[in-house]
Amino acid sequence: MTAGSRRRPPPPRRRASAAAAMAPLPLSVSAPIVSTPPRYLRRPVVAASGAMLAALLFLTAAAAVWRPDYLPAALLRRSAPAAPAARFYSFDLVREYPHDPDAFTQGLLYAGNDTLFESTGLYHRSSVRKVDLQTGKVLVQHQMDGSMFGEGLTLLGDRLFQVTWLKNDGFIYDRHNFSKRERFTHKMRDGWGLATDGKVLFGSDGTSRLYQLDPESLEVTKTVTVKYQDNEVSYINELEYINGEVWANVWQTDCIARVSHEDGLVLSWIFLHELRQHLLDTDYRAIDVLNGIAWDEENQRLFVTGKLWPKLYEIKLRPIDGPPDGSVEKLCPRASFYR
Repeated sequence: MTAGSRRRPPPPRRRASAAAAMAPLPLSVSAPIVSTPPRYLRRPVVAASGAMLAALLFLTAAAAVWRPDYLPAALLRRSAPAAPAARFYSFDLVREYPHDPDAFTQGLLYAGNDTLFESTGLYHRSSVRKVDLQTGKVLVQHQMDGSMFGEGLTLLGDRLFQVTWLKNDGFIYDRHNFSKRERFTHKMRDGWGLATDGKVLFGSDGTSRLYQLDPESLEVTKTVTVKYQDNEVSYINELEYINGEVWANVWQTDCIARVSHEDGLVLSWIFLHELRQHLLDTDYRAIDVLNGIAWDEENQRLFVTGKLWPKLYEIKLRPIDGPPDGSVEKLCPRASFYR
């Protein structure tokens, strides 16, 4: 891993099976041949049927007066409902905006009046900035100390919360004056992403954990594990809170996971690989991973970008059919350009 870049070599590719699985053969079942019993056997059959009917009526009457609280608890316990199937989305491009190609985007959020707050990373290059959406121009910027690697950013009231990589340190800025700031510590394993629902802070540390923190004490109040089909989803990165869900970039992929903060289950997947591929096809070879989600709640606008991307995109989601097996690795393959 190159120092200061937070890039890791991709995992070895799995080789496809040499032969496809054989399709099951059709099963043909012929109808049974029913013969009429001889006359001398019919009377015993009728008598037996009458006895069975009488027994059934007796059991039915007994069940009517059998109080259900006498049943064992295990028989009364209902099975847990199955988790709802995840939904899948692609996107329609609404508009693209200029974005600083030197900004190693680690945190992004809509600031109102067509402006954004952005946290950038890399040692000696990290910053917190306010950016004009239409032009990409940096309106206000605080340059961080060279030993700090900026990470996730979120706004609660007039306070901007920022975490840093490989440290338990963070900063709180006055949204109107970045020079007014204070330092805090947290108990997440690392600082990657931040978001808020207006009451608590949500945080990620690059694993499958999703934290909830008290915005006053910065103590961790709850932790859930992000899972999809009973498998943990690691590398949870930049976060945004949208309509009751926590949306998370999954590092080194072109996917966003829409996560329930109640139990950590992935509710939906968003596939954005076409954005990065379009940049590569137009000779933007210095780009890094997709990272950065911003939500304009008032106007229902969704923005995404990436590290060192020259563009920021407004997109609208479009439902699509998901793959039959739903494999996370197949849904969100690791980007192939990591070194």
